[in-house]
Amino acid sequence: NRLLDRERGQGDQLLDRITVEKGFEAALGAALSDDLKAGETKVPGGSGWSALAAYDSPAALPAAARPITEVAQGPALLARRLSQIGLIDRADGPALQPLLQPGQRLVSREGDLWRWDGYAVAAADAVSSAARRLEQVNRLSELRAEATEAAATAAGTRAAHETLARQLADLTEADRAARAARRDADTRLADASRLLTKAEAERGVLQGKLETLQAAAARHADEAHAAAAELARAEAARAELEDLDAAKARLEDIRTTVEASRMTMLAHRTAHDELKRDGERRNARIAKIGEDIAGWRKRLDSAAGRLSELKTRHAKTETSVREARQKPGALADLRAGLAEQITTAERRKAAAADALSVGEAALRSAIAAERDAERAASDAREGRAAAEARRDAAREAEDAAAQRIAEEMETTPVALRDSLGDLPDPLPRSDHIEAEVQRLRRQRDALGAVNLRAEEDAQAVQLEHDTLAAEKTDLEQAIGKLRTGISSLNREGRERLLKAFDEVNANFAKLFTHLFGGGEARLVLVESDDPLEAGLEILCQPPGKKLSTLSLLSGGEQTLTALALIFAVFLANPAPICVLDEVDAPLDDANVTRFCDLLDEMTRRTATRFLVITHHAVTMARMDRLFGVTMVEQGVSQLVSVDLRKAEQLVA
Repeated sequence: NRLLDRERGQGDQLLDRITVEKGFEAALGAALSDDLKAGETKVPGGSGWSALAAYDSPAALPAAARPITEVAQGPALLARRLSQIGLIDRADGPALQPLLQPGQRLVSREGDLWRWDGYAVAAADAVSSAARRLEQVNRLSELRAEATEAAATAAGTRAAHETLARQLADLTEADRAARAARRDADTRLADASRLLTKAEAERGVLQGKLETLQAAAARHADEAHAAAAELARAEAARAELEDLDAAKARLEDIRTTVEASRMTMLAHRTAHDELKRDGERRNARIAKIGEDIAGWRKRLDSAAGRLSELKTRHAKTETSVREARQKPGALADLRAGLAEQITTAERRKAAAADALSVGEAALRSAIAAERDAERAASDAREGRAAAEARRDAAREAEDAAAQRIAEEMETTPVALRDSLGDLPDPLPRSDHIEAEVQRLRRQRDALGAVNLRAEEDAQAVQLEHDTLAAEKTDLEQAIGKLRTGISSLNREGRERLLKAFDEVNANFAKLFTHLFGGGEARLVLVESDDPLEAGLEILCQPPGKKLSTLSLLSGGEQTLTALALIFAVFLANPAPICVLDEVDAPLDDANVTRFCDLLDEMTRRTATRFLVITHHAVTMARMDRLFGVTMVEQGVSQLVSVDLRKAEQLVA
């Protein structure tokens, strides 16, 4: 609607009074174009559309064209214009354009235009806002119809949802009541059983105690007389003692004085130890300076000796230089003689190298020939030995076969061959035949003897099958019950989790606002609609900042937010003891004061005892009692405690 209102412009437009079937918006837009933006003129001679009578004998459109009025309806002002517009296929346009009469136009569904005067516009070149506007109007009508249908469907769905929700709530309440009644009954039964067992046990114990008491009654009667005498003596002694309250008060004053004196002594001892350590460091430094002075003096003496040694070496070096300057001439003569000897030796070396190469080549040829001869002889010996072994094996196999034929067939090999008739040529290998015989024998042995207990075995197998089938059915039923129980536990877990989540979320929002002096914060379940599988996201907005996640806050803001969440959980489910380890480390003094105020409020509202480990002076000043460890002597630690409340009373 906003899009149509923005494009409607000023005044009345015929574009708002015409309708067209879906799919023909481009055709009508190409036919009328921006003429549809004009309105109806109320003044003769003014700009716009005027109502004119229909043609007496309007010109007929080509036979292949159908009037556009079949798909478009508009006011009477457009009757003349619409009657002279034909709707055709895109391919027929060029052929039908010459048949048009004055004032007639042809358009295609895609938006092509052909006029009677020869002008034509392709759909790709035509940009008609009217067509776009008509498409938007038709789309709006469809959306309104879909919206109406969706609203009706939503209303029915909502009603069904409310009905099912009420039924679910009723069933949940009934289930909860039944479970509560069953739990109460189980509890009462268990209590009664425990009471019965306890009563029986107590009866036996009391019976024994009765016998013991009867035996001890006489003894206690004698002791009573002695106790009465002792009581009289104690009463007399108590009358002679001073007032107990005055003694306790005096003892408490003495303890306080001793505690203060001990603290003063510890402070003085600490200062004395510090002065002692400072003196030891100074003495060590003085000794170190003395050692450095001695070292530098030793290095000075060593430098003097080194200087005299360098002077002696300098004189020797000058003498060596003078001798060396006289040697180049003698070395040149010696070099010339050595060069001539080297040349002669190189010629002799070349001749010896040539002779050595020829001899090495001959030696290699001889060695190769010797190796070939040895290899041929070795191969011949191995071939002969293999042939002899095969001959002996063949003879042994022939003898064994003849003996086997004689034992099993009671004939000779020649007679057996004659009895077999024509044999295949070539014959199969003996090992293949032997393997086939062994295979057939194994098959025969595998058949075994006839099993006379087959029917009894079948009955036993059927009985075992029926037992397993019954166990399978029982197991499936147990699985169904287990799944039902799991579903019930999950449903109850979701209810408890959502209840605890709502309570913690409310406490977290209040504590966050109290800590930051404003702003808001909340917990959100993310990544899943099931509370048991969903994750937890902390959204917080300190005063003057945008809503963001916990990871986008500063270190101090993250600490305060985490403390608010921890204390929110404690309000929902208080614990007897809570230990906070260095939680105020990232906080400045102002935020530490807020943290201490919140800690006082939590102490007032819950019965939790908070143990705070800290080094911050502001936090320690707000505590009820301090515990610390001091090292009075080196390597000896001692626990120190101070009751700040009692100290305040003493100061007051």
